[in-house]
Amino acid sequence: MKCRLGGLANAQVGCARWVLGSVMLLSALSARPMDLLQAYQAAQSNDATILAARAGAQAGRERLPQARSQLMPNIAASLARNNNNLNSTTPNILGNEQTIGNTYPSTNQTVTLRQPLIRNAQVAQYRQALAQVDDSNAALLQDEQNLAVRVSGAYFEAVLTHEQLEMVLAQRKAYTTQLDAARKALIAGSGTRTDVDEAQARLDMTAAAEIEARQNIDYTLRQLQAMVNQPIDKLAALDVSRFELQLPQPGRVEEWADMAEQGSPQLQALRAQVEVAHQEVEKAKSGHFPTLDAVAQWSRSESENVTNVQSRYTNASIGLQLNIPIYSGGYANSAIRQALAGLERAQQVLEAGRREMALRVHKEFKSAIESIPKIQALEQSLRSADQWVLSTQKSLQAGNRTVLDVLNAQQQRTVVLRDLAQARYVFLMSKIRLLSLVGRADEAAVGQMSQMLKH
Repeated sequence: MKCRLGGLANAQVGCARWVLGSVMLLSALSARPMDLLQAYQAAQSNDATILAARAGAQAGRERLPQARSQLMPNIAASLARNNNNLNSTTPNILGNEQTIGNTYPSTNQTVTLRQPLIRNAQVAQYRQALAQVDDSNAALLQDEQNLAVRVSGAYFEAVLTHEQLEMVLAQRKAYTTQLDAARKALIAGSGTRTDVDEAQARLDMTAAAEIEARQNIDYTLRQLQAMVNQPIDKLAALDVSRFELQLPQPGRVEEWADMAEQGSPQLQALRAQVEVAHQEVEKAKSGHFPTLDAVAQWSRSESENVTNVQSRYTNASIGLQLNIPIYSGGYANSAIRQALAGLERAQQVLEAGRREMALRVHKEFKSAIESIPKIQALEQSLRSADQWVLSTQKSLQAGNRTVLDVLNAQQQRTVVLRDLAQARYVFLMSKIRLLSLVGRADEAAVGQMSQMLKH
């Protein structure tokens, strides 16, 4: 606590000022709006979908040590102890049978070491596990790319609903002003009842629009809060002065398609699935091949021989165990045909994924490119709409226009504002989706987009 004690009274005053300043600083920090990068970082730690994806990837990675263990030495030990009741019947010298009972314990201890030497199925399973880990990692990377798209979409949708509410409130204010002017003109004898009714109808319509806008704000905020798992009081709006209409780089869609072929997490996962299916074929073919193991065993037993109850044996052996499959009822051939069909399916899914990826890259690239002239046209349209509203208001004052003309000009301006806001967010979402298709929708990309917001 940075309160200097220069006398009790001065100390109390200094401490009070310091505490007040700290409270004001904390209040200012807490009132700061959340920007896109902060929302993305919070979602990385709290979004249930990405957390589930990470757990799934970790579970998938465990396939590799499990497959590796099938090629490593296996050591097993067994212990047994039994209580035996032996009854033997033998004839005596008189020809009568005599029964002798004997109760004794028997024990057995065995330790076996088995090292696979030739196991084609296990080798194929290990290679398959490598491909399955690649599939899991690619699936996680795809979910991380989707996280950037989902958070950006939810964030911009929430910001857009706030802007739409501001438009409705501005429209209501303008309609209220026009209604007041129409009533005064009617009283003065220069206006008409139609102007008053028209202005009142437009004003009443904004009430319903305001209710809908506030409902949309509540829903979109809750949607974003579900991802970041924390309350959101305010979002940073788009700063038009920082908004840049930059073309995607590189500037050719063919280059983006090549980047997607190499960097798309979805295609990486599909290629890994093809390799998994290929190794499944190798596993099925191994049903025709022999297996060879090195086996070492040590055992010790007591009283296991009924002819010699008090016997003790210790045995140590080492050797090779060869297993040759001869006939399995057609199972191996059927498994091969099944695996080949699975491989064909995986290859066709990969080809379909390539074609779909090319279409999606083309769509998002064109959307980003075509949004630029559209935004520029809407910006010019907004300037024209502003001038139209101003000219109509002056003409109304001069008696050349009616209140209806002013209302129509103001409504047209609101429509242009709405379309311009939507076009800007469509442009931003096209860019982030395009980056996600090539595996580049990371924190740096989100941070660069977040710089266009008001901080």
